[in-house]
Amino acid sequence: MADEQHVSPASADIRDHRLIYGCMGLGGGWDAEPYGAPEIAAAEAAVEAALEIGVTAFDHADIYRNGKSEAVFGEVLARAPELRRRVLIQTKCGIRLPGDEGPGRYDLRAAHIERSVERSLTRLRTDVIDVLLLHRPDPLADPDEVAGALTSLYRQGLVRQFGVSNMAAPQIAHLQAALDVPLVANQLEISLGRRDWVEAGVLVNTAESTGTGFPLGTLEHCRAHRIGLQAWGALARGRFTGAARTPADREATERVAALAEAKGTTPEAIVLWWIQRHPARVAPVIGTARPDRIRACRDAARRDPELTREEWYDLWIIARGAPLP
Repeated sequence: MADEQHVSPASADIRDHRLIYGCMGLGGGWDAEPYGAPEIAAAEAAVEAALEIGVTAFDHADIYRNGKSEAVFGEVLARAPELRRRVLIQTKCGIRLPGDEGPGRYDLRAAHIERSVERSLTRLRTDVIDVLLLHRPDPLADPDEVAGALTSLYRQGLVRQFGVSNMAAPQIAHLQAALDVPLVANQLEISLGRRDWVEAGVLVNTAESTGTGFPLGTLEHCRAHRIGLQAWGALARGRFTGAARTPADREATERVAALAEAKGTTPEAIVLWWIQRHPARVAPVIGTARPDRIRACRDAARRDPELTREEWYDLWIIARGAPLP
């Protein structure tokens, strides 16, 4: 593991973390094949790189790689037991993959939540989950039943904090009304490539507003109720750091590179700074499994965003490929 001087003790509150490492890429394939020494070594290398740049929050889900992402992370913890006190572990439940029991679906029944937490604790080799997110809204969920399950997990000391993922403001408010324990996080797809989190607000009263899928008012609700926003897909799958798809992507890539050179940082940091510059204080989740690319995100973990208002707007307009209304 990283030297002591490079590792900061993890804050117990997920809202204190400005950058999160997403573990979905760890553990091998999405099939049922078991992981082995190569997958454990790759997980150790990714965790080491994240710790080196100052990231101490690690994001999981019970379904990632069919549970293997949590399991290889548990192997890493088992090999370095002192690491557990230095990291915050966040995981999710509520998605069921297709199989013999039925189609791919969402399940926020109390029994499924409790069973998922039990299995995650076993795979992660820990006695407590720091943060549990409900992965997707379940249309058949009973808020009182969900609240009862979460409250029980909290009182047993099995989960410290709770949040949601991919939920809109009314859904969060509806659940919170049944729950005494506060919801502290909402994880959404947010990036320079997925811009409707800012587009939804500025396209009000325009014909373009029907083209955004982001629920208007969600950012404002989360800010008003101290619900930390997390951005999954924050690096936009490399669209602005070498994997451009469109002419606008290519132009934005050039602008990102120029800004990185001018500010003495990396293109990855610029892409993440664009998210972090927003006053909602969004925490990007970086999902690459490559240690070199994790290290390229260093300045997003260690430096405040160094984009001016003009640079932020310029990058937005270039990436969207059209002027603002």
